[in-house]
Amino acid sequence: ERVDALCPLHGTCGGCQYQHVAYETQLSWKRRHVRECLSRIGDIEVEVSPTMPSPKPYGYRSKLTPHFQGRKDGQIGDIGFLRQGSRRALVDVLSCSIATDAINEALPAARENLRASWKGKKGGTLLLRDTQEGVTTDPQAVVSEKVGDLVLQFKAGEFFQNNPFLLPKMVEHVVGEASGEGLDCLVDAYCGGGLFALSAARNFEKVMGVEISRDGFDWARANAALNRIENCEFLLGSASGVFAEVDASGENCSLVVDPPRKGCDEDFLDQALAFGPSRIVYVSCDPSTQARDAKTLIKGGYRVLRAQPFDLFPQTRHVENVLTFAKA
Repeated sequence: ERVDALCPLHGTCGGCQYQHVAYETQLSWKRRHVRECLSRIGDIEVEVSPTMPSPKPYGYRSKLTPHFQGRKDGQIGDIGFLRQGSRRALVDVLSCSIATDAINEALPAARENLRASWKGKKGGTLLLRDTQEGVTTDPQAVVSEKVGDLVLQFKAGEFFQNNPFLLPKMVEHVVGEASGEGLDCLVDAYCGGGLFALSAARNFEKVMGVEISRDGFDWARANAALNRIENCEFLLGSASGVFAEVDASGENCSLVVDPPRKGCDEDFLDQALAFGPSRIVYVSCDPSTQARDAKTLIKGGYRVLRAQPFDLFPQTRHVENVLTFAKA
């Protein structure tokens, strides 16, 4: 199952861990990783579906953020990623095999421009974001990404899933799992720019999204207007305070949760259980914190219906997983 890594820096650069392994084996490993996290951390025994593969195992990443360090002479040293096994040393990266072709075409000029214009003494990060507008290096630039029928705008430096080739299929799965007969309300906690809320709007009478970041909240509202979606309401505030604002019964609601890597805090989970949505769809980039939170939800009266991993990050050890819960 060992293969030749496509990138000559594999084993030196710490960015990709699995390039030396056949892609089918990578998918199998990630499925097993999700299963073991659920079992060992959450005490959950559930059949984990085969990992959904990325249509592009290479050349998929639409955002690249090489790091650089300033030197005493005022010049910039290597521009790249952390050397494997190191917390400080960088590997100079002239081309990245998991980045899109457009990013690799733009990378040499972006590196040259950075070296020519850098005036600082410390290091930083170079951004290359590939969107419908092309490749930009300006974190403040307004860019757009098409996901299914939606066009979503955001600032280039802000978070947005960076595998546009598999993302539509994951969104379709999340929306399908959240939808069902008798479910007329959707609450999207940690909604960001509104990806899941707006994608699900046609399946629900009312959708409510909550975002703690002012930027995310503003973009969610702007994206609703851009896509002419009128049954979505967005709230600015802590996700743990959302349920007090929902004027619907939990029995008629689905809850979509897509927290940061650290997972949900106890306060949010307690309030979610008190609200009692009929269905919960939990999207996670860290199956270990997801398994921890799933254990709490199960103790609170829910059962896991499905576990579906998505390989948003081929050639790396990272995996996105979607758990679907229903009231026991």
